[in-house]
Amino acid sequence: MKQEAIKIFEEKKVRTHWDEVQEKWYISIVDVIVVLTDSVDPTAYWRKLIQRLIAERNETVTNCHGLKM
Repeated sequence: MKQEAIKIFEEKKVRTHWDEVQEKWYISIVDVIVVLTDSVDPTAYWRKLIQRLIAERNETVTNCHGLKM
């Protein structure tokens, strides 16, 4: 059974998807950025954050492309 749901946090929508095979949730980082920062362009905010983390040689950043939810 495929589970997708929109969670509401402080009246803002956060898209989620449940992967049954891996048994874990995927959450839209762009939606979380909106909740946490009230950014008008959360995708640009995320790209800039990744650039800064890479420049700092932060090893938590992965080379991952955004996926459509």
